[in-house]
Amino acid sequence: MREARIRSIIKAITWRAIATSTTMVLAYLVTGDLKVAGAIGAADVVIKLFFYYLHERAWGHVGWGRNVHFGRE
Repeated sequence: MREARIRSIIKAITWRAIATSTTMVLAYLVTGDLKVAGAIGAADVVIKLFFYYLHERAWGHVGWGRNVHFGRE
């Protein structure tokens, strides 16, 4: 059974919200400053999106673990 694309999108968005919120809470606990915590949270989203893209592109060049059958992966 395959997962619908919209389900995957919603899961990705909710996970990013949880992960960024965690980063912001930790930043607030360390600094005690909401503005700094917000700035770190915003940077977290941008930086991790960029590195995730690079990670995905790098894995696109790795053949390990792919099962190609009749032109499908």
